[in-house]
Amino acid sequence: MIMEYKMDTIKTFYYDRPIIEKGYANQTLSIDISVPDISVKPVDEKMKDVFIGGKGFDLWLLWHSVKSTTHWTDPDNAICIASGPMGGTPLYPGSGKSIVTTISPLTGSVIDSNVGGYFGPYLKFSGFDALEVKGKTEKDIVILIDGVDEKVEILETSGLPDDSYDLSAILTEHFAQGKPRHISVVSTGPGAKNTRMGCLNFTWYDLKRKRARYKQAGRGGIGSVFADKRIKAIVARWDTVKADTNNPANGNALKAVGRKHAKEIVKLDPKQNEMATIGTTHLVTIMNDFDLLPTHNFQYGKHPEAVNIGQEVYRPIFDAGYDGCWMGCTVACSHGVKDFVPLTGPYKGTKVFVDGPEYETIAGCGSNLGIFDPHTIIEMNFYCDAYGLDTISVGTSIAFAMECFEMGLIDETHTRGINLSFGNRLAALEMVHQMAEGDGFGLIVGQGVRQMKSILARDYKADPHIMQDIGMEAKGLEFSEYMTKESLAQQGGYGLALKGPQHDEAWLIFLDMVHNFMPTFEQKAEALHWFPMFRTWFGLCGLCKLPWNDIVPEDNKDTPEPAKVMKHVEWYAEYYTAVTGKKTTPDEIIRMSEGVYNFQRIFNLKMGFGQRDHDDIPYRAVGPVKPVEYESRRERYDKELVEKHHVDITGMDTEEKNRLLRKFREALYEELKDAVYKRRGWTANGIPTLETVRRLGIDFPDVLELLKAHGIE
Repeated sequence: MIMEYKMDTIKTFYYDRPIIEKGYANQTLSIDISVPDISVKPVDEKMKDVFIGGKGFDLWLLWHSVKSTTHWTDPDNAICIASGPMGGTPLYPGSGKSIVTTISPLTGSVIDSNVGGYFGPYLKFSGFDALEVKGKTEKDIVILIDGVDEKVEILETSGLPDDSYDLSAILTEHFAQGKPRHISVVSTGPGAKNTRMGCLNFTWYDLKRKRARYKQAGRGGIGSVFADKRIKAIVARWDTVKADTNNPANGNALKAVGRKHAKEIVKLDPKQNEMATIGTTHLVTIMNDFDLLPTHNFQYGKHPEAVNIGQEVYRPIFDAGYDGCWMGCTVACSHGVKDFVPLTGPYKGTKVFVDGPEYETIAGCGSNLGIFDPHTIIEMNFYCDAYGLDTISVGTSIAFAMECFEMGLIDETHTRGINLSFGNRLAALEMVHQMAEGDGFGLIVGQGVRQMKSILARDYKADPHIMQDIGMEAKGLEFSEYMTKESLAQQGGYGLALKGPQHDEAWLIFLDMVHNFMPTFEQKAEALHWFPMFRTWFGLCGLCKLPWNDIVPEDNKDTPEPAKVMKHVEWYAEYYTAVTGKKTTPDEIIRMSEGVYNFQRIFNLKMGFGQRDHDDIPYRAVGPVKPVEYESRRERYDKELVEKHHVDITGMDTEEKNRLLRKFREALYEELKDAVYKRRGWTANGIPTLETVRRLGIDFPDVLELLKAHGIE
């Protein structure tokens, strides 16, 4: 790629790279681009014991960077990136994750996103358990963390492209010194500048295809913070990764447990979900079969054309070959489409490689928009990556706009002549391009559902009450792509999640609705304690959760707690022990996560959130909003009113029945809050108690002061 650009070094920091000890570099890297200044902070045993690594380290650094009044555009808002003690292990499946944390443009509070690619491990092996970048600059910069030459540089740059694909390719070649696999680039695109839902692209170099490929830190607009600071990219350079680069406490034990899990995946994945062949696309037809696939802005859970965007369609479309986003991962689910030709936008008529799509993108940019054409979904996927946009927020926001259009809350005078009806493929693509350009109605859609509700009510006199019911956001974050109307457990999984309705904290829809593993109310409440805690642990350690429960032991269904896949949980405890040297049990894993989880809840409290009313969700997540939704499941809803609530529905019309159903379901969700708060050791208002923070060792003076200010003492 021939392009004229300039990069001038404005700050260089040389350091002595520490030897990794039992999974830790024992220091973090702090960069203030306003000054500019580069420094190193030590990591002590207390920090490791309480915060473990990954998201825990991110939260601790961010807590000390921001004030309760910090806005996402303020210089003191930091972007923190960390791996974890197990991150970078090539012997264990799914061990290449980074966790990114900042104050979100969408929520105004803490957001974190778990992402693959090589950056997190390369950062740690270069000598840093975590990175914090704060400040703002008036000129575009690139940050280089060079673990080979043991230096950190801040470079002013001009002439680099905005498009994330072009940018990653140029920077990979520029810094690689002939070894492109030794480079990982973090970047975003023009969409991040003009929306609140920018994502970060993390690269990993694909030797077979000879190109830098992407995984995304998508949620909450982290890329928009990145763009606002005028960071073009952060680049990590490292040498060859070996089995002992992480310097585990017991290498033989690590090899033994890693081989067990990898061998099982190779044997069972072809018989189960075929992740190594079709990735997460298998979820499309499963969700559709169980009436859980979001369709037309989460109004419905199935559609007869869903098969057109399922795994059997993508099977021949995906380019064959190994697709692991970290070295040695046998799940290898990061599939892509080779020689795809977009029909719109700046790449129109040009062959491109597309990373994905995965289930969330297929559902969000497909069925939820009434689009059942795989090629349109692939094109939206490609442009979201190139523009640095989160496909989940993009899909859910466009879906909301489409329903507003079809209901007459907005019309073509507001959308500048665009027919935003469900199923209009070209209109959906046009919205993505407008978001990237910061132009047209796409500028409004790019602000996210919460801001859209305010804008449409203020400027176009749209009914705020109906928009509150159908606008699929909570805490300001757009819903990820699962229908929750019929799953109380997943309603809690979304509403009670710390950062907003994202499935990585408590993905219970499959366990609840497909396997029926938690039929009782008590089991649901217990699940909403255990599963968020265990899933949090993956983000502390630098791990992907897919090896845990997407490929399961053959006898798992016969175990006492099949939903937890306890055989794998025990393997993870062995893995942690082998790396860190700290003897660990499954119960101790949960306790580790509880400390960080409760600290994040308190962090939300610091930022003005983190109480009961902030755990509310739009009614569409709980039940049918409109009569047409009730009618789509009339037999089910009528039966619920009669048999569960003992209502005589004789002579009632649909609207009357729907009002009654809403009353019962909203009350049940409030009851669930009470049960989960009690199980987590929180007050009835959703705040961790003094006893809880002391038990977990997070009773720091500023934490106690904050709790006291909210009546907890």
